[in-house]
Amino acid sequence: MVTAAFELFAERGYEETTIDDIVRLAGVGRRSFFRYFPTKEKVIFPDHEQALADMVDYLNEGEHDPDPVGRACGAARMVMRMYAANVHYSVKRYALTRKVPALKAYELSVVWRYERALADYLIRRFANLPDGGARASVIAAGVVAAHNHGMRAWLRSGGRGEVAASVEPALDLVHRTWSEPEESVVLITRRGIPMWQIVQRIETELREGPA
Repeated sequence: MVTAAFELFAERGYEETTIDDIVRLAGVGRRSFFRYFPTKEKVIFPDHEQALADMVDYLNEGEHDPDPVGRACGAARMVMRMYAANVHYSVKRYALTRKVPALKAYELSVVWRYERALADYLIRRFANLPDGGARASVIAAGVVAAHNHGMRAWLRSGGRGEVAASVEPALDLVHRTWSEPEESVVLITRRGIPMWQIVQRIETELREGPA
């Protein structure tokens, strides 16, 4: 049915193709179509529901992962591999969503669900931090933006080369930004030292590092 749908979309256009047209070409009944696809839009994105479910399972299994940001990036790689599993189909779908506003809107709703799943996981992991909620939302948005940046560059190229070559550098940037430990400065001083001297020493340590 998916193959029949794309064939008709290319021949007649998305808006002009009806569900009856699709089932007729696919040789199935309308009941069979609606068993798998509740709407015409769904036939364009048949794999996202399973990908989202797999992502949630993967994140839930990482409740004690010492690197939650790395886990979130790993979840994005699952979606990346879904696109890479069928390059021809992914490239055709990307081209179609660029042309049809209804499909673009639907795609944005799917992306939001991925981002929400990542944010929910990170909120749980950062629950003990004062800025945990904001941190979780910012990182989730960053992971999705990084994935989409690399993925769209690959799709615009027609799917040439390895998709990971486009996506991994962007995900790595997010991971390094939020996972590298912050360097701390500890200053031990005698009571009575003027505050300006303490501040001066701290500024020197931050600027030059330990002697």
